[in-house]
Amino acid sequence: MSEIAKRVELLREQMKAHQVDAYIVPTSDFHETEYVCDYFKARAFMSGFTGSAGTCVFTATEGKLWTDGRYFIQAQNQLEGSGIDLMRMGDEGVATIEEYLLETLPSHAVVGFDGRVLNTAMVENLQDKLQDKAITFQCDMDLVGAIWEDRPALPASRTFELAEKYTGKSAADKLAEVREEMKKAGADIHIITRVDDIAWLFNMRGDDIPCFPVVLCYALIREDAAFLYMNAERLSDDLKKTFADIHVTVKGYEDIYTDVKELPADAAVLLDKANTNYKLVSSLPQGVRVINQPNPVVLMKAMKNPVELENTRRCHIRDGVAVTKFMYWLKTNIGKTKITEISAAEKLLELRKEQDHFIEPSFQTIAAYKDHAAMMHYSATPETDAELSAEGMLLVDSGGQYLEGTTDITRTFVLGEISDECRFHFTTVLRSMIALAKARFLYGCRGMNLDILARGPLWDLDLDYKCGTGHGIGHVLNVHESPNGFRWRVVPERNDSCVLEEGMIQSDEPGVYLEGRYGIRHENETIVRKGEKNEYGQFMYLETITFVPFDLDGVDASLMTQYERKWLNDYHAEVYAKLSPYLSKEENEWLKQATRAI
Repeated sequence: MSEIAKRVELLREQMKAHQVDAYIVPTSDFHETEYVCDYFKARAFMSGFTGSAGTCVFTATEGKLWTDGRYFIQAQNQLEGSGIDLMRMGDEGVATIEEYLLETLPSHAVVGFDGRVLNTAMVENLQDKLQDKAITFQCDMDLVGAIWEDRPALPASRTFELAEKYTGKSAADKLAEVREEMKKAGADIHIITRVDDIAWLFNMRGDDIPCFPVVLCYALIREDAAFLYMNAERLSDDLKKTFADIHVTVKGYEDIYTDVKELPADAAVLLDKANTNYKLVSSLPQGVRVINQPNPVVLMKAMKNPVELENTRRCHIRDGVAVTKFMYWLKTNIGKTKITEISAAEKLLELRKEQDHFIEPSFQTIAAYKDHAAMMHYSATPETDAELSAEGMLLVDSGGQYLEGTTDITRTFVLGEISDECRFHFTTVLRSMIALAKARFLYGCRGMNLDILARGPLWDLDLDYKCGTGHGIGHVLNVHESPNGFRWRVVPERNDSCVLEEGMIQSDEPGVYLEGRYGIRHENETIVRKGEKNEYGQFMYLETITFVPFDLDGVDASLMTQYERKWLNDYHAEVYAKLSPYLSKEENEWLKQATRAI
């Protein structure tokens, strides 16, 4: 019996002892965070699947894992021998979690979970869908914690204040704007649980989650006061002073649950059920009016101000220098020295560390060689670490956190001989990326309106990729930020279908992924900008802010239109102009050739 199977059996013993018929283990922490610290990796602990998204459901006889198309190949491999079945979300005929529970559980069954790691909207949806079977819910059960003997401790990193020269706005001004939105909503109290929202609002950053400079905490905002729930000893001296000046009181991390129970019964509380855990909402006194709508901070932080944008442009030059130096190193050393997926990622990190104001990677680098790249979010391990040779392609998706901003870039590097088919797909994906980069559109469009521009060249070939085309990006925050993005259909839980507003930053990253063969992805970041305004309305466009060469060794120029070639040539000219002052003589000579007109 595998280690995972043993853990599942121990969990089932706990389920039996607590008279639970099904138990839900999500990916999340107490704050609905996409990437979580080690303490919260309960789903990975129970399944062996290490991807960033997925939910397990266990019954007395079955184990199921739901995840999305980014992780189908990885999950299938990692679940082998566990006794847990993969449920491919979005595929035809695959039941949702609620459909599975409805079909599987008998009437009056009990579903258990830890109410701190399931959001209220999900629980209420389950309650609604399962009510005909009179199924009940036990929401105060950390059964995984009961069997996880060596569970890591909760993080306790020090925090720091992100200076106004980087944020463009003080915490006091941001709080004033939030309070104005509270008034509009008719709320006298606002509860915020998402750590990126809180970090942005208070200009506070930390190191609680790898690649995500935040601190685990809650916030409660009143008209005349604000409360942060975290260990005050973790605050830097400058934050302590700022919080004292703007009347922010710091209380214990768990005190939020006590405080919400003592709110006035006639209080009007603004919160987002999709992002607030069930235990917190169910702790509110009876009679409290819940105003369930998106946290106003979400849109505020997505629409970057001029200072944030200028800082972001600056950090992209630094990041572009690092990635271009990496490309030079890779292309000039392949076949001459031993390079593996892991050592390549380490080299890229080394080059980023040389850049001013670098903090950490913005996510775990994806360095995927040949068929590994068919797994969209592949992560090399010592067991899978492939040695590179002068053939095939290496896909590298990476990014950095800087004091000035957050970056995310993918390049697919040609290391030697590739097939005509591969070159065709390489060029087609580049054409797809360019088509979206060149977009001009009227204000009011959403990412869903524009996604076809990127998918069109691939759909013409009956090809697709099982993910969005692009996502929002935070400012010294999460690399995947709502509410903006590019996707061909609405996926409610992704919350990335808003109107594209000036100042939003998002990626443009179509791809081709052929299981067992190869994967290709090209990715730049863009800023939504205002263009001409005329009798037809306000036109918008996308400003590209990522500057690194695309590997021309993979491009078949004959497949591109004159307009596509012009875009690429103009882009490469700009890459050379912006990066050449920061490169060595040898690197510059190479860059001239790497950015040549085609």
